[in-house]
Amino acid sequence: MTLLLQTLILGLLAGGVYALMSSGFTLVFGVMKVINLAHGAMIVVAAFLTWWLWDRTGIDPLLIGVCLSPVMAGIGWLLYKTVIARVQRVDWELTLVASFGVAVAAGGVMALIWGAEGHAATPSYVTASFELGSLVVPEAQLYACVGAVVLLAALYALLRGTFLGRAIRASSANRDSAALVGITVERTMAAMFAIGAATTGFAGAALSVLYQFVPDSHYVWIGRILCVVILGGLGSFLGAGLGAGILGVSEALTSSYVDARWATAVPYVLIIVILLVRPQGLLGGRVRADGVAA
Repeated sequence: MTLLLQTLILGLLAGGVYALMSSGFTLVFGVMKVINLAHGAMIVVAAFLTWWLWDRTGIDPLLIGVCLSPVMAGIGWLLYKTVIARVQRVDWELTLVASFGVAVAAGGVMALIWGAEGHAATPSYVTASFELGSLVVPEAQLYACVGAVVLLAALYALLRGTFLGRAIRASSANRDSAALVGITVERTMAAMFAIGAATTGFAGAALSVLYQFVPDSHYVWIGRILCVVILGGLGSFLGAGLGAGILGVSEALTSSYVDARWATAVPYVLIIVILLVRPQGLLGGRVRADGVAA
């Protein structure tokens, strides 16, 4: 029983970080119908920046991650203006190819700047833990999860309680109607993409503390992100949280009761299962061929 509880704790802590990693991706798709395959690369870019700043200044990497969020938002805004928006005007389906190209290019640039060897930020608490009886709660995982949950709550409040959030939801529902009531749709879309990119700041910092990473790690992380959003339902903010929890717990159970080497296969097995059983995801809605929600 103790092993099961310990496994669930570790899985849920990982799930909190996965939820933040996936939130920006699923929100961009939900509002803009853009599958941004560069999202994983942006997380790894933030991880490298976090590691580089921590290595030179000694500032806590998770705190660096919070400060990097506006920087990543700016990078996201620039990516939208220079690539996504232009490609979308030609053929919105090509944004998938364009974002993948950006991800590949980013991986190459990271390799040129920081090399292909593995990196990780190792603050003093990375090996520390809290003891709750026979249970152990790693401090690094706990801090990363708490930070992720706080940022997710702030993001939810922004989308639900501000004019920008209402403009984003209105533009998502019907761009023409939003424009008729005075919303600048193009500016709103750019802001949405920037907000999605901002989540990669802390997500990358958490990655740098919890895992070793290399430039090509973005392939692994975009796989996990796709698993989370497919599980929860593409475009569903709450679904991303649910999918992240399921993935985190599934990986932890596999590591504890099967073999840690099999944990890397868990996201892809879950993708196959959910596509066979419920293609729209756990909290996603069906969409007819004519694009109308069923």
